[in-house]
Amino acid sequence: MENIEIIGVDHGWSQMKTVHTVFSSGVEEILSEPAFFDDVLEYDGRYYKVGTKRDAVMENKISNEDYYLLTLASIAKELQVRNLNEAKVVLGAGLPVTRYGSEKKDFIAYLSKNTDLSFKFEKEEYRVKLEKVAVFPQGYAAIVDQISEFGKKVVVVDIGSWTIDIIPIIDKKPDEANANTIAEGLIPCMRRINKQCMRLYNEKIDEEIIKNYIITGKADLDDKFVEIMESNLKEFAINLFNSLREEGYSLSTTQFYFVCGGAVVMKHFGDFTQKNIKYNLDVKANAKGYERLAKIAMARNARK
Repeated sequence: MENIEIIGVDHGWSQMKTVHTVFSSGVEEILSEPAFFDDVLEYDGRYYKVGTKRDAVMENKISNEDYYLLTLASIAKELQVRNLNEAKVVLGAGLPVTRYGSEKKDFIAYLSKNTDLSFKFEKEEYRVKLEKVAVFPQGYAAIVDQISEFGKKVVVVDIGSWTIDIIPIIDKKPDEANANTIAEGLIPCMRRINKQCMRLYNEKIDEEIIKNYIITGKADLDDKFVEIMESNLKEFAINLFNSLREEGYSLSTTQFYFVCGGAVVMKHFGDFTQKNIKYNLDVKANAKGYERLAKIAMARNARK
């Protein structure tokens, strides 16, 4: 076990992301040996199907074992891409910037409670020595590669499934004192879409269809359902811009940088195209940032 791999995992309420993979943040135990092993994690004598319908949003991600199991699956999927079954791993993860200080210690303890890991994923056996867990502020991680190109002040807006992080970057450094987290991500928006569908037509739209519509602008649905998605997503974008106004930012002169999956909503449905607004639509941007920040931290420690 000579390989040392840095693996960034973005633990979203809707999707798990690594540098190379994305899958739904859902996990369900299979009570007997399954007939099919696609996306099946075998750990501690039990079988779990990952990538199922996302779990319900909880107070935090350490309330039960689900995100631990999803982390193992994320490591396996990433090692699979790297053609490895054994490795020493440094795990990079993230938390909202406004909860970073209060939750970091517990999140690290949760993810690192076992350091010698042996499990199977899709019938392939994996042996992992977890060397370290490093946790970084999400949102900031998504732009760490571009920060050298930023001007005097840029406001980074990371739109997630459940929260929206607003992080001012001043002189290329995060202004943590003026950062804010809004509890109004894309999951509440999708709930409003389905609430309206139920009220008008007694039908719901699968969240995966809504996500695909956000990305592609296409859906094999009757126009009446497409109109509901369209109107609610436009309302989401307008409300977020209004929230930024309430935070004291000018929509005309503040330099905004919308990042990650939710940035697609702002670009496709926000109807704001002025030069002071830019977008990074890479849903894996935070996971990539966690890896970069972990590498920087390891290099600094090596020089000490």
